[in-house]
Amino acid sequence: MPSAAILAGGRATRFGGRDKGALVVEGRPIRERQIAELSRLTDDIMLVGGRVAAARKSVTRELRNEIAVRLVRDRVRGCGPMGGLDAALAAARDDRLVLVAGDMPFVTAELLGHLLALTREADIVVPQTPDGYHPLCAAYTRACQPALAARLADRRLKMDDLFADVRVRVVTGDELERFGESGRLLANVNTPAEYEKIEALFGHQL
Repeated sequence: MPSAAILAGGRATRFGGRDKGALVVEGRPIRERQIAELSRLTDDIMLVGGRVAAARKSVTRELRNEIAVRLVRDRVRGCGPMGGLDAALAAARDDRLVLVAGDMPFVTAELLGHLLALTREADIVVPQTPDGYHPLCAAYTRACQPALAARLADRRLKMDDLFADVRVRVVTGDELERFGESGRLLANVNTPAEYEKIEALFGHQL
């Protein structure tokens, strides 16, 4: 059974420091929506980062009672998503891990399961759209750890650059669209303006 990690460590400076995972989308907080989807794939779900305790408190008691979620802190502080990936791979119970940014409301178990299945042929499986790669909605294996450790030691922290060091399988076009409209599947909430845009497009609410 694979492992799964939700990144919950960002400071959300562009969103006034708010916990974006607590934003409500179609009647349910983003984090709860993500946990519900991930629980269809695995029972090893982690909240990863510097704000994990606060993040877990935002999950309803009913869901906490139903689904166990582990809290994992970064091993190397101040390294952003790459530090979160490092912590998640180190703590994962399985060699395969799906990583999801904490502000993506519409990721689905079907898409994530497909990414995980493709790790048979690659160390990283990542979607790509005209907007670029989406390394915070991707599958990783423990084979990434040596390259990841080297980049963390040198403070080379751009996620996409890790692709040069390992085997990568890119999911694009029709293969990606089989699981839904990619603009919705991979939408995230970095800023209040993006939140308003997603609200207008997909009808979510505070």
